[in-house]
Amino acid sequence: MSRLPGGVGISGLTVYDWEAADGLCGGTPHMHLVCSEAYVVVSGTGSVQTLTTTGFADTPLHPGDVVWFTPGTIHRLVNAGGLRLLVLMQNSGLPEAGDAVFTFPAPVLADPNAYDAAATLTGDHAAAARRRRDLALEGFLALREGGLAEFHAAARRLKSGLLDDWRIRWRDGALAAALETGRQLERLKAGDLSHLGHGAVSRRECPEHPLFGMCGRLHTYPVHDSPTRPPRGPSGPPHPHTSKEHA
Repeated sequence: MSRLPGGVGISGLTVYDWEAADGLCGGTPHMHLVCSEAYVVVSGTGSVQTLTTTGFADTPLHPGDVVWFTPGTIHRLVNAGGLRLLVLMQNSGLPEAGDAVFTFPAPVLADPNAYDAAATLTGDHAAAARRRRDLALEGFLALREGGLAEFHAAARRLKSGLLDDWRIRWRDGALAAALETGRQLERLKAGDLSHLGHGAVSRRECPEHPLFGMCGRLHTYPVHDSPTRPPRGPSGPPHPHTSKEHA
């Protein structure tokens, strides 16, 4: 099976309709360290709340809209009614290796063991996902009042042990896809059409059972290869959409 174009990842997402402490329904605030993310709105309405060094924003989401953001953008999906998205993630395989940090309160972020305990879904996954969302929302609301630089530093400390693994995933995924395009261009320039004789079609069926993700119930479409070596260091989840992090 070939990779998705450009080495991206793709998931279907039904955003949580659980009401939070501020009266809004939706997902878990978090930030990606090196992966951009895009939403294609399939149905329903809502918004994505974002927080960056330039301030807070609330971007509306309507059917047909496409919204995307870069690493360092803390984001929280808000479901105003039936919100369903197609999520595109840069560097397929890397987000699944933990490229996300929840906006837990500062004392949790400062303790890798406390962070992992708060991030991991155990027992009743629905109840655990809701508790995780509520704790991250508490930290998110505090960050709106200040402390982004400290959050960025804490995020880096939590994930520092995974950076070598992330580089391998990027090298073997998105970078390899871009380099292959360069080789194809060179071959075409030289009159070599050999790669055109290897056209192929790949297909993934919709997963039967959605997973509890950061922001809602997820149908993930894994098409990336296994990493060269397993993640090491603190906060190295087996899969961000399930027991720990993503979307």
